[in-house]
Amino acid sequence: MPSTTTAAPARAGALPLLPAAAFVVVWCSGYVAGPAAVQAVSPFWALLLRFVVAAAVTAALAWRLRGPLRIRRAVLGRIALVGLMMNGVVFALMYLAFDAGMGATLASLLHALSPVLTVVLARVVLGERLGRLQVLGFVLGVVGVLVVLGPDVDEAGGVLGVGLGLLSLVGLSVGTLGQRWFHLDDGDPPDPLWSATVQFAVCVPPLALLAPLLEGVPSVTDPVAASVSVGWLALVNSVAGLLLLGLLVRRGGAGASSSLFFVCPPVTALMAWAAFGDTLTLREVLGIVVAVVGVGIATGVAGRRRAATSRECV
Repeated sequence: MPSTTTAAPARAGALPLLPAAAFVVVWCSGYVAGPAAVQAVSPFWALLLRFVVAAAVTAALAWRLRGPLRIRRAVLGRIALVGLMMNGVVFALMYLAFDAGMGATLASLLHALSPVLTVVLARVVLGERLGRLQVLGFVLGVVGVLVVLGPDVDEAGGVLGVGLGLLSLVGLSVGTLGQRWFHLDDGDPPDPLWSATVQFAVCVPPLALLAPLLEGVPSVTDPVAASVSVGWLALVNSVAGLLLLGLLVRRGGAGASSSLFFVCPPVTALMAWAAFGDTLTLREVLGIVVAVVGVGIATGVAGRRRAATSRECV
């Protein structure tokens, strides 16, 4: 998911339908392009190419639209650390899970739990209040994932694939909490385009080391598929997703994207069916419904609380 910082509006408003729908499609498409990419080229090389292209494009946009980089060094360090987690660690783990055999729908379902897990972690780490409905939503989300997994985890990449997917989920939630660093002592939030550039670019050096070290010379089984899937991940999923997210945050508040997560698993399932011919059993459909309801309950409660807080601060 594109991660950046954008100033939240004073009041949380309704999300504009077309950009919200476009963001869901763009976000979900990453769970289809990701498995396609690792089938065509090894995971770390795919990620490296993705972030090189994404960093180059966002840097050009930032320079053209914003001028030179003007972010204080302390804030820049925080942005880099969070970007390394949100992009490098989260996607490296998920791409390895794809390589192990995890499917697009389950990956989307795991990441859809991120807003709920973030609320739980905020309670544990920061002592923030956790409502009963949020607890219920989290429990339902976990139950839904377990139902989707069923008794045989081999179809999801085995213990390795599932474990990597769960670690990716934890990394996404930790990174989301870490984004609060951006505003600790700076009333003026950093520019989102330059922030995104830093967050993409910081992933390039470690991946440039890990890719040849762990995977050797890049193994490309299908050059056309590799080019299309990696290009889609870089230009559509990262750059276009970033711009759409910024629009949603400006119109609906900083929690805007979180409120859309609950629709992502069924949309991803439709995309996986169209792209790969993936079908779902009745048990998997039931699990997705349970998890989606849980995420919807939890993020709906969190969204209402954020809106109330925004109104109190006006």
